[in-house]
Amino acid sequence: MNEVISLKDLQAQIAKLQADNAALRAKGDRAITCKVTEKGGVSVYGLGRFPVTLYGSQWDKLAANMTAIMAFVNTNRSLLSTKD
Repeated sequence: MNEVISLKDLQAQIAKLQADNAALRAKGDRAITCKVTEKGGVSVYGLGRFPVTLYGSQWDKLAANMTAIMAFVNTNRSLLSTKD
């Protein structure tokens, strides 16, 4: 069926979508959440567009080396980009 939508309805729909978009942008950073995957990994959400997924032993290794990783990040801070 062909439904006729008035110009006024289209403008109202555009205004609602623009308001929804602005609200999402104002919401800011998402909270960081974790989930166990079907294969037994741990996925961390909220860091970027895609989750970071590692197995438990990989998270252990990462955590054990966090001091060295952060030292590297701080040493190279001027070369790094930021994602806000």
